[in-house]
Amino acid sequence: LILERMLPVADVETVPLSKAHGRVLAEQYAAPKDIPAFDNAAVDGYAFAGKALKADADTSFKVVVRIAAGHAPERALKRGEAARIFTGAVMPEGADTCLMQEDATVKGTRLTVPKGLKAGANTRLAGEDVRQGEVMLQPGQRLRPQDVAAIASGGAGSVRVFSRLKVGLISTGDEIVRPGILLGDGQVYDSNHHLLRGLLNTVGAEPVDYGVIPDDRVRVDRVVRTAAHECDVILTTGGASRGEADFVVETIQSLGTLHAWQLAVKPGRPLAMGQIGDTVFFGLPGNPVAAFVTFLLYAQPMLARLQGAAWHKPQRYPLPVGFAIARKKTGRREFWRGWVDTSGERPVLRKF
Repeated sequence: LILERMLPVADVETVPLSKAHGRVLAEQYAAPKDIPAFDNAAVDGYAFAGKALKADADTSFKVVVRIAAGHAPERALKRGEAARIFTGAVMPEGADTCLMQEDATVKGTRLTVPKGLKAGANTRLAGEDVRQGEVMLQPGQRLRPQDVAAIASGGAGSVRVFSRLKVGLISTGDEIVRPGILLGDGQVYDSNHHLLRGLLNTVGAEPVDYGVIPDDRVRVDRVVRTAAHECDVILTTGGASRGEADFVVETIQSLGTLHAWQLAVKPGRPLAMGQIGDTVFFGLPGNPVAAFVTFLLYAQPMLARLQGAAWHKPQRYPLPVGFAIARKKTGRREFWRGWVDTSGERPVLRKF
């Protein structure tokens, strides 16, 4: 339902490549020119015409010019001539083959090429990697380091991306205290805030901290109203159960629409989803493990869709189980934490 009913809401902006890593591409990117832009040497060595090579004997050339990377050749080569050339340097007109310097025999200006070298060896042709106009990246791609490098190879200094979503983080509960403050009786530290802040950073969203809100209907209402006005998404933890002091769901129902509440999953049953105006609301459970699991299962694809990112379900791999599976409650899907044990002859799943 999330993937079917949600559409991108993020604006589009232009950012320099230095800020593009992790951002979501907003338009198709095609190569503005051939990459490489010119024929060049793939090795340090000597360049010459491949058609001049003898099939069954060594071939001799006269070395007449030196070509370093970043410099244009001084002139074209004539028949029987060779150039001293370095990796990445432009191949001179009249040359299409390179000999590695380790295989070369040079006496004065005379180069001897051993028999067996094929014409075209050790050269990179213009457009060999990408042709001008070839599509390199599609919109919705979250830019990885290699994607940013690919854009840079075409010469672009900036790129059009979707703006980062503003996500309001609200922790609720009289028992919740931020780390660094002395705990009182019955209180616990707010690990969820730091968990979610880190997860939001991994998906390119911008966390907005609204602090810890006590179990007070008026306070919850005021903070949620403010967050709905300032943010694209509200993420709360706690306050979404059916207890007398849980006011988050009640506030969403009064200010907007509650689309879903409580799922047949463990952990994560109290998950709530709704909206206030155009702001999407996700009420995550207060239990840290449940908050983590439901973020990965539901909040992550939701955030991807809202910021224009392509979403692909995680790849599943069947593996043998190294623990007993107890009978579970009918009609409920359970998600367990574990790891892949590779200490034996084959990988086995272990449960925490």
